[in-house]
Amino acid sequence: MIQNYLKIAWRSLLKNKSTFAINVVGLAIGVATCLIIMLFVVDELTYDSQHEKRDRIERIVLKAQIGEEIINEGGIPAPFAAALERDFPEVEAATRTYTSLGEPKITYQNEARRNGAFAFIDPNFFQVFTVEFIQGDETTALTSPNQLVLTESQAKGYFGSEDPLGKTLEIEGVNFYGNGGYAENDGLYTVTGVIADFPDNSHFNFDHLGSMGSNKDAVNQSYIGGSYHTYVLLKEGTNTEAFQAKLAPFVKKYMGEQLATALRQSYEEFEAMGNYVNLFTEPLSDVHFSEAKAASIGGGGTGNRSTVYMFGAIALFMLLIACINFMNLSTASASKRVKEIGMRKVLGSEKRQLVFQFLSEAFIASAIAVLLGLAVFVIALPFFNQLADKSFTVSQVLNIKFGAGLLFLALLVGLLAGLYPAFFMSSFKPLLALKNRFTSSASKGVRGGLVTFQFAVSVILIMGTLVVGYQMHFIQNKDVGYEREQIIVLRDAGRLGNNLDAFKTELKSDSRVASVTTSAFVPAGSTDQNGTTVDTKHEPIQVIRTKVYNIDEDYIPTLGMTMVQGRNFSQEYGSEEKSVIVNETAIKAFALDNNPVGQTLRASTDGDGNRENLEIIGVVKDFHALSLREPIEPLIMRYSPYYGLIIKTQSEDVAGLISSMKTQWDSFDSGETFEYAFLDELYNETYIKETHMNTLLRAFALLTIFVACLGLFGLVTFTAEQRFKEIGIRKTLGSSVPQIVALLSKDFLKLIAISFLVAFPLGYYLMNLWLQDFEYRVNIEWWVYAVAGLATIVVALLTISFRSIKAALMNPVKSLRSE
Repeated sequence: MIQNYLKIAWRSLLKNKSTFAINVVGLAIGVATCLIIMLFVVDELTYDSQHEKRDRIERIVLKAQIGEEIINEGGIPAPFAAALERDFPEVEAATRTYTSLGEPKITYQNEARRNGAFAFIDPNFFQVFTVEFIQGDETTALTSPNQLVLTESQAKGYFGSEDPLGKTLEIEGVNFYGNGGYAENDGLYTVTGVIADFPDNSHFNFDHLGSMGSNKDAVNQSYIGGSYHTYVLLKEGTNTEAFQAKLAPFVKKYMGEQLATALRQSYEEFEAMGNYVNLFTEPLSDVHFSEAKAASIGGGGTGNRSTVYMFGAIALFMLLIACINFMNLSTASASKRVKEIGMRKVLGSEKRQLVFQFLSEAFIASAIAVLLGLAVFVIALPFFNQLADKSFTVSQVLNIKFGAGLLFLALLVGLLAGLYPAFFMSSFKPLLALKNRFTSSASKGVRGGLVTFQFAVSVILIMGTLVVGYQMHFIQNKDVGYEREQIIVLRDAGRLGNNLDAFKTELKSDSRVASVTTSAFVPAGSTDQNGTTVDTKHEPIQVIRTKVYNIDEDYIPTLGMTMVQGRNFSQEYGSEEKSVIVNETAIKAFALDNNPVGQTLRASTDGDGNRENLEIIGVVKDFHALSLREPIEPLIMRYSPYYGLIIKTQSEDVAGLISSMKTQWDSFDSGETFEYAFLDELYNETYIKETHMNTLLRAFALLTIFVACLGLFGLVTFTAEQRFKEIGIRKTLGSSVPQIVALLSKDFLKLIAISFLVAFPLGYYLMNLWLQDFEYRVNIEWWVYAVAGLATIVVALLTISFRSIKAALMNPVKSLRSE
């Protein structure tokens, strides 16, 4: 019986080749898009799911408000972990990670390399998180100073097929970006274990795990400084909300006295001014999507849940649009099969049998579409990997689970696409069907609603593409307060050690170099982090945090920044140790008057409440030291050049200059690799996700419109065939080709116009929601609606006209011959 259904279904599909082709191509595109996007969505939403105790693991983050500043830190001071274990019986274990901000120099058998991420790890890390130990004992691997656990890939890179256990690596530059602040952690580390590589969808990105006992800072008892990613394993049955409620008094107990000393005011006075500081729990599953600032330093925060949900919705809508095409074309072509259906009913076919028959056709088309979609998926996967910053492989996904998923998808698509047409066509009354008369007003209304839905989705995607593109154009062209072009950054020039000054002197002697500045603070890309607290001029005095840039006298002119008051640093004035330059935002934040030059700031020097007086010698125009997602923050610049070099060139021979710089670098025989970057590229990399998102949105918008127009073309074709004789009569009575085209087009254009009423407000809401991530953003202008609407109408008209003109040009005698 089933074989007979399939045979008849196949014959029926081949009789209507054009409809079959449109359905299969549309479904294949929908399936391929759905497969690719769902692979991305599942990967994102299953971050850190490999840990067996994941439901009981919480990361502890710090949130605070000091003055107008909102603080959200993914790392907390070092001693909190032990205090959490000590004070809360519901905490089974607390463990910390502390990731090095740069790649340390690691030497084995006189061969040095920088090719991995290093983190200090508490010994109980392996009891909290599920990590596969390949060699070594997880209970003792990190219990003593200078012990090291490597991932499998790193162990093979260093030792090949040799047994790594007991081998020694010399590690330099741990825990810092290169300024030498933590050189006491350098030394010889003994390999005590090898673990399996962390999966790609793990927020742990380190592959060198050093014992926390090697970190001299880990024993620091300050509760107001430090950034250790701290995780707690809660005991079974612990109520997270109840645990969270206990953290406020806990924070006051340990941080209150030290904070009061540092701020020179009691904790009660601090809170009375509207300030607060507290610890909060963050489920392990949320770490990847964390908004905590320090989370980007080796602790997740790289995902965007809204983006994941948005692309998941796109996948669903693409599949629905393809299924809608199938439904629309199947119900529209029902007029061709009316007599067939009537005859089957007269000969005794039950409605159930007819439903199975039409569903068989849907399942065959769906199965072919899934196979074709799979082929498109395999071809498109490398391009998607590049845009989504993933490393999916075909072999990785082609497994039993994926095969079962494909089978389910084929059945789902078959049901979605075939269920309504099957019930619709099986409901024809046999006598009316044999007379070729049936009413389809309800079906026409459903088809109209589905077409409206298709184009509403298309318009929303076009709007999304336009708004994202507009925001990216704004980002690329905004005056950020510094020059980005022809600026070369040597972020790790300090690796030359004592030869840094000599290298800088040689660069200055090159005629192609306009200026050079020594600073590790780069306004785009990776940069050193430094800050302090300043007493404001408010009454009563408030204490606010501010960023600190350590620069020299060449920094501001090299980066093309603008001094709006006062002067720059200069050796003509002797020691500038107590002199500072502030930005415009700092003037407002510190409550300074309009002429701050010459005024004194009182800034913190340590956590014991000590202060130093700093004289303001100048004001620099506000510049964006972070991305445009963040507001400009108060900034102090101090004269303290170190480590990095930033070079400005006005020469057209940039390639030649880079080559000369490399030659000079190598001449010092430091054993360090020459690495450079252009500031404009670093700036662009800050928005790489938005750039890729814009590209993906454009691609999906084009695919959506294409699939929607495929269905529209099919519907226009069947409409023209259904009104074949009417068109002939109208032409005989004198109707022109434009009139015939208008006749066939007007109903579809009405549906598209209705889709605008749905798409415009919804598109505005969704894109305005996305724009909220940016502190500096564009407005959604009127032209976004105009371009999206016009583009949709033009594409739809071209699709409709192509078939309508053909129908309008036919010989009327041919259509009237049978009458």
